[in-house]
Amino acid sequence: MQIRLDIKRRKSAADTPYLQSVSYLFDDINETVATALTKINRGGYKDTDGRAVTAVEWECSCLQKKCGACAMVIGGVPRLACDTKLSLFQKAGFVRIEPLRKFPVVSDLTVDRSIMFKNLRDISLWLDEELSADEKSVDTAYDASRCLQCGCCLEVCPNFYAGGKFYGMAAGIPASKLLAQLDKGKRKALAKQYDKHFYSGCGKSLSCKDICPAGIETDALMVNSNALAVFKRLFK
Repeated sequence: MQIRLDIKRRKSAADTPYLQSVSYLFDDINETVATALTKINRGGYKDTDGRAVTAVEWECSCLQKKCGACAMVIGGVPRLACDTKLSLFQKAGFVRIEPLRKFPVVSDLTVDRSIMFKNLRDISLWLDEELSADEKSVDTAYDASRCLQCGCCLEVCPNFYAGGKFYGMAAGIPASKLLAQLDKGKRKALAKQYDKHFYSGCGKSLSCKDICPAGIETDALMVNSNALAVFKRLFK
């Protein structure tokens, strides 16, 4: 099988981006975009104009849909390269591969997602002591713990932009875990931050639920967090 990979490239953020098209052959219908990029980076490939293809900069780690490092825009949709099969685009005959657009580009398909972790620090999303989930919070805690921090939810969120007041579901999900587990007194400070940086800016489009690679029920987590952090405080 043959497919054309249209890869959006640039050596640095200051450079003008361009598309480099590579004709790629594969035999396995389960072969992924991550596999294709790995093989291309081994060398020996030329683009459709006959030029040698230099190594494509992209991030990866586990390649098993566990870490979220290989998030990028594939076929116009944010996805994990390790979980996106080339055969999905076989009918079209080509697929466009781009970096995430909500984050600063470092080079090629690599972006700087540090804003997500800065946002988590800003709302003090950590524990000062050990905490265990009880029967009431265990399901919420488990679902929230599956977040990959890949940034796909932020890519499709109409309200998020890097550096903005709204931190998006990438902060809302881990916050939901602590809000469900902390007792009323200890969650007061986090509840205020959740209200300020999530609840007050969320338009409830739920695009995050549709795109989440981990299949997290973001709407259920949001309903639970809104109740604990906002409504119980307003109508107590």
